[in-house]
Amino acid sequence: MFVRVLPRHVREEYGFTLVELLVGSMMGVVVMGAVASLMISSMRAQPRISGAAQNVSEARWFLERMTHEIRNGIRVDNATASSVSFQAYLRRTSCGGTGTLASTAPAIKCEITYSCTTTACTRLESQPETTSGTPAPIFSGINSSAVFSYAPSAAEATYIKATLRIPDPSGNGSLTISDGASLRNATLNY
Repeated sequence: MFVRVLPRHVREEYGFTLVELLVGSMMGVVVMGAVASLMISSMRAQPRISGAAQNVSEARWFLERMTHEIRNGIRVDNATASSVSFQAYLRRTSCGGTGTLASTAPAIKCEITYSCTTTACTRLESQPETTSGTPAPIFSGINSSAVFSYAPSAAEATYIKATLRIPDPSGNGSLTISDGASLRNATLNY
C-alpha cells in the first residue's frame, strides 16, 4: 500500500478549483442577465404606466370639480346619459368669465353644461337657461359617452352620478371611476 504524504504547506492551502470558478461565474452571469432583463422591461413599461396613472388622476380631478359644482346646483335643466345642464351659483363677475371673486363677494347664478362624447368631455358656462358659447375641453381619454345617470329620474333629477370609463392600459376592458352629488336644495325622496 502506497500512501502519499503531501508537504504541510500544500495540505493547508484552500481555494476553488477551475471547474468551481467556471460554474460560479456562469451562475452569476445568468442571475445578472435576469436582473438586467427585469430592469429593461420595467423601464419600457414605465411611460405607459405613468400615462395611465396621469389619466386616472385627471379623471378624479374632473369628477371632484364637477361634483363640487353639482353640490352648488339648484336645478337640472337638461339631463341625458351624455350631457347634463344645471344652474349653479359661482363666484364670478360674469357667467363664462375668468377668475374667481373674493369669498366675501356674492355668487351669481350661471348655467353649467357638461357634455361627453366617446372620447372627451367639455364644460360650458353661460347665462341661466341658455347654452350659448364655446365649450371648453376639460377631460379626454374616455371610451363611453354614457357618463351621467340620475336619481330619482332624468326628468326630476336631484342626484347626479358621473361614471368615467377609461381604457385599461393592459387592453382588458375599462377602468371605471365614478362619483356623484346631490343638488344644493334637493329633497331626496328615493
